[in-house]
Amino acid sequence: MTKTLSGRQAQAARNDEVILAAARAVFIADPGAPIAAVAERAGVGISALYRRYASKEELLRKLCADGLARYIEESEKALADDRDPWTAFEALLHALVDADTNSLTQRLAGTFTPTPELFEAAGRAGELNVAIYERTKEYLRPGIVVEDFAMILEQITSIKLGDEARTNRLRHRYLTLVLEAMRRTGEQPGGEPELPGPPPGADELTDRWRV
Repeated sequence: MTKTLSGRQAQAARNDEVILAAARAVFIADPGAPIAAVAERAGVGISALYRRYASKEELLRKLCADGLARYIEESEKALADDRDPWTAFEALLHALVDADTNSLTQRLAGTFTPTPELFEAAGRAGELNVAIYERTKEYLRPGIVVEDFAMILEQITSIKLGDEARTNRLRHRYLTLVLEAMRRTGEQPGGEPELPGPPPGADELTDRWRV
């Protein structure tokens, strides 16, 4: 049974959504922006914001936690998808582009101290990545490893041109092209050419979160 919020609780929940949306927009654009910029964008007083989030660092952690939760949710849905693994993989990456979780990774990594809970959630996301990779690897061109997934999504979500709708369409356009490049074809003489350079290591990706 869904619990009905009181009028005051519902208003507080709406205010929180507005604050988080504003914080996401502000800090993706400029991770060094002051928390006052979030209050201004959200249209709330700074005291109202501080009643909900005691510091900028707490707000950044919340954004990161929400992003990880969405990433985990989409990944679990992909593993439960009973379509063929490649179709489920394509759908997952397109869903993650819509969720835009990797924009947070790009911009917020190293700007705050993660909590044990965040590292735990990141560990869960990593486990899901491995499971998705194992399920999909027979469709992937040789040389692609699980750590490549994060780099590819970060490249796609770095695209920003025009308004939000135009940016979203462009990201899906280039994701479609990248997916074609990722898929094993076996049509070229000798197979796909070897990828240049080694992939990123797990430690390289994790170290970005250390302040």
